[in-house]
Amino acid sequence: MATFISVPLKKSSEVDLVKPLSKFVTATYPTGEDQGEYLRAVEELNKLRKNALGRPLDKHESSLEILLRYYDQLCAVEPKFPFSENQLCLTFTWKDAFDKGSLFGGSVKLALASLGYEKTCVLFNAAALASQIAADQNLDNDEGLKAAAKYYQLASGAFGHIKDTVLSALSREPTMDISPETVGTLSIIMLAQAQEVFFLKATSDKMKDAVIAKLANQAADFYGDAFKQCQYKDNLPKYFYFQEVLPVLAAKHCIMQANAELHQSALAKQKKRFGEEIARLQHAAELVKTVASRYDEYVSVKDLTDKINRALTAAKKDNDFIYHDRVPEVKDLEHIGKAALVKATTITPPLSQKFTDLFEKMVPMAVQQSMSIYNQRKADTVNRLLGTMREATNLCNGVLASLNLPAALEDLSGDSIPQSIAEKSRSIVQQGGLQSIEQLIKDLPELLTRNREILDESLKMLDDEETTDNELRTKFNQRWNRTPSADLYKPLRAEGANFRNILDKAVQADQVVKDRYNTHCDMIALLCKPENELNAAIPSANPIKTLQGSEVVNVLRSQLAQLDAMKKERETLEGEIKAVTFDMSVVFLTALAQDGAINEEQLSVSQIDQLYGAYNQRVQASLSTQEALLGQVQTSHQEFSSLKQSNTEANQREEVLKKLASAHDSYVEISSNLREGTKFYNDLTEILLKFQNKCSDIVFARKTERDELLKELQQSIAREPSAPSFNVPAYQSNPAAPAPGPTPAPRTVFPQPPQQAQQQPPARPQPPERPPPPSFTPQAASTPPTNTPLTGPPTSNPPPVAPPSQAQGPPYPTYQGYPGYFQMPMGYNPYAYGQYNMPYMPYQAVPGQGGYPGAPAAGQPYPSYPQQPPQQQPYYPQQ
Repeated sequence: MATFISVPLKKSSEVDLVKPLSKFVTATYPTGEDQGEYLRAVEELNKLRKNALGRPLDKHESSLEILLRYYDQLCAVEPKFPFSENQLCLTFTWKDAFDKGSLFGGSVKLALASLGYEKTCVLFNAAALASQIAADQNLDNDEGLKAAAKYYQLASGAFGHIKDTVLSALSREPTMDISPETVGTLSIIMLAQAQEVFFLKATSDKMKDAVIAKLANQAADFYGDAFKQCQYKDNLPKYFYFQEVLPVLAAKHCIMQANAELHQSALAKQKKRFGEEIARLQHAAELVKTVASRYDEYVSVKDLTDKINRALTAAKKDNDFIYHDRVPEVKDLEHIGKAALVKATTITPPLSQKFTDLFEKMVPMAVQQSMSIYNQRKADTVNRLLGTMREATNLCNGVLASLNLPAALEDLSGDSIPQSIAEKSRSIVQQGGLQSIEQLIKDLPELLTRNREILDESLKMLDDEETTDNELRTKFNQRWNRTPSADLYKPLRAEGANFRNILDKAVQADQVVKDRYNTHCDMIALLCKPENELNAAIPSANPIKTLQGSEVVNVLRSQLAQLDAMKKERETLEGEIKAVTFDMSVVFLTALAQDGAINEEQLSVSQIDQLYGAYNQRVQASLSTQEALLGQVQTSHQEFSSLKQSNTEANQREEVLKKLASAHDSYVEISSNLREGTKFYNDLTEILLKFQNKCSDIVFARKTERDELLKELQQSIAREPSAPSFNVPAYQSNPAAPAPGPTPAPRTVFPQPPQQAQQQPPARPQPPERPPPPSFTPQAASTPPTNTPLTGPPTSNPPPVAPPSQAQGPPYPTYQGYPGYFQMPMGYNPYAYGQYNMPYMPYQAVPGQGGYPGAPAAGQPYPSYPQQPPQQQPYYPQQ
């Protein structure tokens, strides 16, 4: 009776996890100890998949442990890598577990770029292997019973988990083996078998009959539900697996009911309800009789039948001679209670007892994405603070340059180079002068062109693959049932458009820098000249030595010194702002663990305010200080200018000194901008190369998926009939035994008379069948007579029949020395006689039917036709 149902495993194609995962690790994490550890973990994950899916698994707990470890690792890895069709694209291919394939193609399979699909299929295999291990247990001892119950409940829970999650885990319709209907049915079957194991355990432990009856009744209920599930779903009976399972479920349903009635009858006997005992035993006997008559080839109930019959015979004998209790109808009996001692195991990773997270140090993708946004917010805050200070410093330098300060205070002699101008000149020469700027400007177009080429090549790969996908979609229509490339590439195209926009803005910024350089290049060139040439180029003026040591000059110098101190303070403050660090991942991980989600904006803004609030106040204070000092400098400069003796030479000299000071400031800013531009293009090159790799990876994955889908379509097209079905002629479906010697193809539509068939010599190996004759009427044949009712006695030679009307195959070939079929009279076969040493059968005219034109009298041979046909060439090579 102990026939248990197990589930076959799905088969997977090999997948290389190392290359794509390693590429993501090296692109995401900096070179160091963590990156090396992650790369080693990728190798271990790939080995784990090969051990779990790349070889046959024994029906042992150790094999199940390997599957569960791989499933747990997938659950741990899923949030840490961006597995998707348009990011980290890994295509997993799995075959349908129940479909065995056909002659023209393999079994049904599905390829998806989804880690959820891989998890679902691995969990299916874990459930299937658990069912096989349970079915393999020895149920004659307690250990085997406990193990079987444990694994059946695990299988039930795993199938139930797939039922609840498969549609959300897959972006397409799943194969039938992992569809909610199929796995839901399998879950109930496994639960029913677990309940049956508990029934067997209770029976072996000789528990009370009332308990055993309830356990058996519950098992019968589970089996009945499973049987109904199989019947209600249209697709399940199409599987040969479920065609084999259905009778077992029906038989188990009856057997468990019979066991429930048997043990309930023993309880009735204890309560001296002898009529109820007999009614229940009779019902049990009918149930096992049904099983024996219908499902005997699947489940044996001989022992149970004997047990019930013995109990029934004894009960009837006692009741007939002693108790004379009335036997009630089955419908009037009390319902047997139910006791469900089994429960589907909840699937909560980790399921393996030996699980260790290979990527324990790697934070989940949700945290990585939050960290990326946080870092962007932090960078924006730092850039805003630094930009505000630099802009204020440039404004201060511009104001002082327009007032010719501090050069105006140093130029009281009127004929020497001011000290500040001399320092500015030496600074420019040390930084490379005009040559360094011109070289930087020259390099920018090359860097820009390289970035544009990388971006264009990346987008071209997407365009080419999308064009191919659209052509195949147009060709195959609804059969091309994969995600359109246009939809899949939207994020990548948006990213590419963003990069192109960034490059366009960079070009505009480059032009602004070039224009500013062209404006100040003459004065910058003057600053690069030797000191004597620079002094000669600056106009001289009358000395104003009377202003030296005046109060106005001292006030101006004090104010300028305060401005210089403020600038140095800003440099220190800038360094402090850049040095601020904080590990925000801990905050995000805590939020993810507590709430299951991360409110990145709230957490990031709060932390950034806490980190940079004090620095923001110091920057604002510096701006206020500068504004007050510049106002004081302008007032003092007006007093200083009014004291100076105004003349044309002095004005020209001051104008040149202003331009030189402004040229120095412009040189410093232009050099900084060009170096930032060069760094920007080089950094953007790395980003664009990663973008190109991402495009290349997804295009390669799409090509692999496309080739796989094309192969499946070709196989499905090959399985389709190329022409309407037609009936095979009788002489081909039931060929007569050929005679010895050369075996010609049959050339007549007449069936062979029985007596001729009896005279045939022993059959020899028959050549391959020829194609059926064409459906047209040969020119040499006479028009077949109209079928009219025959009044005469039947003859041994039946009349000709009309050619079949359905589609026929190609005409017979013409062999050397043998005229083609179309030259033979319809219904006449000269090879049926003579050549096979058979007597010539005279043509017998059928009453009411005309003979062939020119036919001789009865019993006479046909004129001009040899009685012994000439020997023909063999049509097939002789053995």
